[in-house]
Amino acid sequence: MMYIPQNQLERLRSLIKPGKVVIIYGARRVGKTTLIKKFLEKEECALFVTGEDLFVQGHLSSCSLEKLQEFVGDYNLLVIDEAQYIPDIGRNLKLIVDHLPHIRIVATGSSTFDLAKQVGEPLTGRKYTLKMYPLSQIELNQIETVSQREAHLESRLVYGSYPEIVTMKSNASRREYLQELVSSYLLKDILAFEGIKKSKKLVDLLILLAFQVGNEVSHNELATKLGINKLTVEKYLDLLEQVFVITNLRGFSRNLRKEVTKTSKYYFCDNGIRNALINNFNDLTRRDDSGALWENYIVMERLKKQEYTRLWSNNYFWRTYDQKEIDWVEEREGRLFGYEFKSNHTTALAPKLWTETYPDASFECININNYLSFIT
Repeated sequence: MMYIPQNQLERLRSLIKPGKVVIIYGARRVGKTTLIKKFLEKEECALFVTGEDLFVQGHLSSCSLEKLQEFVGDYNLLVIDEAQYIPDIGRNLKLIVDHLPHIRIVATGSSTFDLAKQVGEPLTGRKYTLKMYPLSQIELNQIETVSQREAHLESRLVYGSYPEIVTMKSNASRREYLQELVSSYLLKDILAFEGIKKSKKLVDLLILLAFQVGNEVSHNELATKLGINKLTVEKYLDLLEQVFVITNLRGFSRNLRKEVTKTSKYYFCDNGIRNALINNFNDLTRRDDSGALWENYIVMERLKKQEYTRLWSNNYFWRTYDQKEIDWVEEREGRLFGYEFKSNHTTALAPKLWTETYPDASFECININNYLSFIT
């Protein structure tokens, strides 16, 4: 498979240094291992291991400085892929950092609920964190012409941007890959670490969310439809976020009584995953959800841009009880920026209550004419 330059590669090179751990989070198959291997091409004294290896688990969970020293040997760079499988990895990395300060460390994980818990407190002040997504348009711009980008847009909306999807030549291969990804990998981390046995309920929950992209979601309604209690739904939603399947957007308010704040919207981290769950790979002319696909795509590409360009922002949606709404609100630099997403050439004006309540806030309609500058 051809290598598409990854935006986080230079960031990784700038962060890695003795006495620090770089943690790379991202869903399965988004290219974490590819990133690491590309990085290692310029490294001469590196030890690359996987946390799924029982031998590696035994040494890197030992909490024995002697064993850790023996394992690392004369290498000055330790790279641990899928580090969430190693018990007590945080304490062991702390031992290495504190007592073998010449060692540089990179660890990757496809879930945050276990790895983040383990490395959080032990590595306070000793780590940097990077997040990876399926390929961004920022990255794809490096290999595509303008005409190619326009030609590929519908494929991105339907099949998503996983690296292997982007490089495949046929839609039949893309469908097969996505269906295998959903059935074999999507829920692996949750089922492995949380002891959840009702995987069908998780899939049913995801299917319900797939039909509500861009809409507010009621946890009570989800619980009723699934036949489980609200707390279980909320637990599942949290876990699905932590394995990078979905992302949550909450309502914005500064306590104006007319504003809705207690509901959430959920977006899928990749359009292809969403469409595989509902088994719908029809082209856009034969769909009634093209607006939802566009909104999901723009939201995720914006999140990629925020991560990769370090555009720090708090993200929300805005809605009032009388149905006035703004799809996307960013709170950054002491200001509010409102955006409405349209999948065609139409435009939109800011709701009157928005401009009256937040007179210093900006508003822009993101449509097919100007979306590229918003996501790249």
